[in-house]
Amino acid sequence: MHGGKVEAHSDGDGAGSEFVVRFPLPVLPLREAGITQQTPSAPNGRRRILVADDNEDSASAMAMMLKLMGYEVSTASDGPEAIQRAEAFRPALILLDIGMPGMNGYDACRHIRQQPGGEEIVIAGLTGWGQEEDKRRSRDAGFNYHLVKPVAPADLEKLLAAVESPPVSGSN
Repeated sequence: MHGGKVEAHSDGDGAGSEFVVRFPLPVLPLREAGITQQTPSAPNGRRRILVADDNEDSASAMAMMLKLMGYEVSTASDGPEAIQRAEAFRPALILLDIGMPGMNGYDACRHIRQQPGGEEIVIAGLTGWGQEEDKRRSRDAGFNYHLVKPVAPADLEKLLAAVESPPVSGSN
């Protein structure tokens, strides 16, 4: 479904196995993605992504997929932890669940935006809610994107490509 492929190799009994999973990542023009600023990268040049979701299975699965794609990933299981990790980890992108108990994603996003450098982070809200009012609330809270769960692979790929793209001079 992702257009990727899986390879498996073994030299025989007792020799172990090697599995390789590859996912394609399309590159979109920056104008099409609507991003105009460079996002921070890790010292080793790889992009950092924070995945915050109270459903730890969902967060772990997303983190594992992103790591396989070559990203440096950290996870958080609630709003306060997402705020703390955002400040310490300095991600280029945060995939932030909106419907978390206690502190929801709207409030966590507002707090992250108030941190030094918080305005430069691309924050995508992940939610089961997709009505226009839900999207408006996301924009008002400071989210750059509003993705409805389950997130379509093509939507995630487009978001990742937008974050990876260098800035284009003079674009909006």
